[in-house]
Amino acid sequence: MRFIFKTRYDQDIGLFPHRGTVFWYSLLSVALVAAPFLIAPYYLGELSFLFIWSLAGLSLMVLAGYAGLISIGHAAFLGIGAYVHVYLVHRGVPFLPSMLSAGAAAAAAGVVIGVPAIRMRGIYLAIATLAFSAIAQEVFVRWEALTGGSRGVAVPKPQFFGWSLEGEVGFYYLCLSILVVCILAILNLLRAPTGRAWIAIRDSEIAAQSMGVNLAGYKTLAFAVSAFLAGMAGALFAHKVGYLSPDIFTPVLSIQLLMLVMVGGVGSIHGAIFGAIFLVLLPTVIALLRDYLPAGIAQQPSLEPGIYGVILVLVVLLEPLGLNGLWRKIKFFFWQFPMYKSATFKRQKTYMRTERLQ
Repeated sequence: MRFIFKTRYDQDIGLFPHRGTVFWYSLLSVALVAAPFLIAPYYLGELSFLFIWSLAGLSLMVLAGYAGLISIGHAAFLGIGAYVHVYLVHRGVPFLPSMLSAGAAAAAAGVVIGVPAIRMRGIYLAIATLAFSAIAQEVFVRWEALTGGSRGVAVPKPQFFGWSLEGEVGFYYLCLSILVVCILAILNLLRAPTGRAWIAIRDSEIAAQSMGVNLAGYKTLAFAVSAFLAGMAGALFAHKVGYLSPDIFTPVLSIQLLMLVMVGGVGSIHGAIFGAIFLVLLPTVIALLRDYLPAGIAQQPSLEPGIYGVILVLVVLLEPLGLNGLWRKIKFFFWQFPMYKSATFKRQKTYMRTERLQ
């Protein structure tokens, strides 16, 4: 059984709660660095996809998980980042400035949608972001000078400081490095007053405003930071798929991202990683299920969105904290064993009066 007694403020804002966590993360880091020497290139490609999905999930986690602003139009930010990055790379802009510019362009779009969405929340904000996604997809189709229109546009191999990343190994390390840097940046942001203001807004806007939190400013900032990360994820995604088409950035992609956050666990960095693992494995599971389903169901083109919806409903009903919550319960069971109580995670309250008045 592990007890952590916090006696200093530094312990409360530390990146790691105890030395055991440092050990396991160090072990994971060594395994990820050594992975190209141990596994086949196909699995490296899958891991690269996992890192890109994790970065995209992290972007939505900032907005929905920490600031409490639901978005089902996040595919638009990925698309903006992807198209801007490819446009700049085709015109000779180096990889890193191009990628940062793609993130900045997506962040600017995030501010554009964030400012009018300040007074919205819940289902109204979700519908507004969905409408923004539909508008963005129409722009991708019609702005042929930038996107190539319906024909799409080819994406060149990434070049990093003159080094062409032709194989899976170089791109794997690139995606891993960017994901780690972004996670550390978000972790530090969450420990700062900005992150605490986002969490206060998520828990209760009225209480946050009464404490002097600038709702408009912090909500807009959340949209900008989230869109910036989504734009960078879109740039990496473009290199991974090799060819961009407006059909990629549909509302289905937005729903997949929302499912990533919900299944992984809302309000946690681990949730973004767990959700990405689940989302990368899900197509394989669906492909296996098709062989065992009746032909009338297995051949339906909308089978995947239907399965996504069913999984979302089940997670919301049965495990609101997602895979991260399940992982925390398993760890806590072994920490407390044999004195673990099954009612430990049972919700003790319903709602505060201020929450009912919203």
